[in-house]
Amino acid sequence: MLTSKSIIDLEYKYGAHNYHPLPVVLEKGEGVFLWDVEGKKYYDFLSAYSAVNQGHCHPEIISALVNQSNKLTLTSRAFHNNILGQYEKFITEFFGYDKVLPMNTGVEGGETAVKLARKWGYEVKKVADDSAKIIFVEGNFWGRTLGAISSSTDPSSTNGFGPFMPGYEIIPYNDIESLKDSLKDPNVVAFMVEPIQGEAGVVVPDDDYLKKAYDLCKESNVLFIADEVQTGIGRTGKMLCCEHHGFKPDILILGKALSGGVFPVSAILAPDEVMLTIKPGEHGSTFGGNPVACEVAMAALKVIRDEKLAENADKMGVIFRERLQLYIDGSKIVEKIRGKGLLNAIVINDEENSDIAWNMCLKMAQNGLLAKPTHGNIIRFAPPLIINEEQLSDCIDIIISSLKDFE
Repeated sequence: MLTSKSIIDLEYKYGAHNYHPLPVVLEKGEGVFLWDVEGKKYYDFLSAYSAVNQGHCHPEIISALVNQSNKLTLTSRAFHNNILGQYEKFITEFFGYDKVLPMNTGVEGGETAVKLARKWGYEVKKVADDSAKIIFVEGNFWGRTLGAISSSTDPSSTNGFGPFMPGYEIIPYNDIESLKDSLKDPNVVAFMVEPIQGEAGVVVPDDDYLKKAYDLCKESNVLFIADEVQTGIGRTGKMLCCEHHGFKPDILILGKALSGGVFPVSAILAPDEVMLTIKPGEHGSTFGGNPVACEVAMAALKVIRDEKLAENADKMGVIFRERLQLYIDGSKIVEKIRGKGLLNAIVINDEENSDIAWNMCLKMAQNGLLAKPTHGNIIRFAPPLIINEEQLSDCIDIIISSLKDFE
C-alpha cells in the first residue's frame, strides 16, 4: 500500500503546484468522518468548502448517482434527455424561480450570471452596446477563471494574470454609501455579492446591509445577483442565506452542495425577464444538465429538506459559537469568532504573519479534526450539516485543546 508521503510525493512530481493542501491523504468518507490511507479517522470540519453539506457519501445521493449512471450519463444538449425537464421543474419550484440554466461548477455559475446580467442590460434595460457595468465588492471570491479574478482584490489571484475583464467596478464590502454612489451610473446592470464572504474568512456583513443593497438595486433598476455557491443549500441555517434578510435575489447562483459533493453541478436561477434574453447558441455546456447531474441534484436537495439540515445547522451553529466564545474570552491568541449557521471562522492574533494558523490546523489534524486556514490568520470551520450535538461537542473539545497548545 502506498503511504501518505509517497502519494504526496507523486502529486508533487506529476501535478501542477496550484494548491497547498494539509499533508493528509484521504481515501474514505462517511457522514461527518474521513479516513486517511493509514486508517486514521478524522472529523471533517471543511466539508470540501461546503460541498458536502449532506455528509460524505450520503446513501440516497449515491443511489441516485449509481442508478442513473447505469442507464444514461450524457447526451449533450444536442438532444433532449428524459431527466432534465423533471429536474428543471423540481429546482425552479423548490426555490421559487421561473427558469434555471444548469451548469457544472460554481465559477461557471458566476460566469453565466455575469453574461445573463449583461444581456438583460442590453435587451431590457437598454444600456448602450458594450457599456454594461457590474459592481462587485472587495474580498469577493467566486473562482479563478479570468472572468472571476477580474473582480478580485486578492493579489494571489491576480498577480501575473492580466489584462482583466472590462466593465467591472469593485467597491468596499458592507458599505451602503459606496453602493449608492456606484448605482448613480445608468450603465450599471447588476450588483454581485456573497451574502457572507467565505474564502475571505467568513466575513459577515451588518444585519441590514444585504436588504438595503437589494432595495437600492430595485430603485435603480439593477439586478441583485446572490452568489450562494458556498452559503446556500442550508449552510447558514436557512436554505439560502438571503432568506435571513427577507428577499429573493434576481439571479441566484448555486453549486457545491447542490450535488452533495458527488458530482459537479451548478445552477443559475432567474425570472423569465432575465433568463429568456439568452437565445440558442449564446451560452451552454456539454455536461450542463446531464442526466446524472439532474438526478443527483434532486436527491441532494431532498436530503437537505427532508432531514431538516438547515434547521440543524442553525441550532448547532449557535452551540458552536457560544462554546468557542467562552474559550476566546480568556484567550490571548484567538481574537474572535464569526459566522452564521455552520459556516464559522476564528481569527488568530498573528501580527508577525507567521504560520501559526497553519500549525494550529496541523495540531487539530493530529488530534483527529480537519480544518484549513484562509488568508493566513483565519481558520474556517464548516462541518457537514448532519453533525449531531454529541459529535459537535467532541469536535469543540478537540479544537479548544489544540488551540491551547499555542497560548
